[in-house]
Amino acid sequence: MDVLEAVGDPELRAALLWVRAQAQPVSADELAAADGVHRNVARSRLERLVAAGLLAAGYERRSGRTGPGAGRPAKIYSAAPELDAIEFPQRRYESLFGLLVAELARAGRPERLRAVGVEFGGKLARVAGLRPAKRAQTGLERMCAAVRRLGYQATLVELTGADAVIVTPTCPLRPLVRAQPEAALVDRGMWAGLASAALFGTDASAVSCETRDCLDDHSRCRVHLTLRR
Repeated sequence: MDVLEAVGDPELRAALLWVRAQAQPVSADELAAADGVHRNVARSRLERLVAAGLLAAGYERRSGRTGPGAGRPAKIYSAAPELDAIEFPQRRYESLFGLLVAELARAGRPERLRAVGVEFGGKLARVAGLRPAKRAQTGLERMCAAVRRLGYQATLVELTGADAVIVTPTCPLRPLVRAQPEAALVDRGMWAGLASAALFGTDASAVSCETRDCLDDHSRCRVHLTLRR
């Protein structure tokens, strides 16, 4: 099964979006409960999405028990790194935008790239209905939930003082960054724009962002944010 065949199937597409909407990996039992179907049906859908390269499978002991009698680890499913945009026919927008990014970089206007990203992040926040919060933990968790509602899996994995780390295998701009690495400035601006929309009294200029592992095909992107409020 290829990617287009998988996303063209309404039931598989719904299952994929549900997995991406969760903060953590899921099991077939959890999908079955959410969709009201037999666990074998849920497992079949998840396995077909794995075969299409849209999900990654692993095992995790979920009972909290260890040692004899702890039981078998459960098979879990998570969003696989999305390296290319899913589209038919291929419109190659990332190539077009990559040319624009390269032209701005050659013109010595890198600050405009970040500004474009900030504006785009603000638009995503509005589309997702992101509500700002006063506490960083609440705001960043809401931000990740908003990104997941748009179909892109993201999870807050660390928050220490003013520093936060978000992990996302399906960053909205990852295909663009892979095609044109200079677009990383747009990507960082997007996350800064999202963070400023998530936190009361925070302007995007007060959010520093560094992205890592975007070009590693086998890794999830790590978004490092520093909040200066």
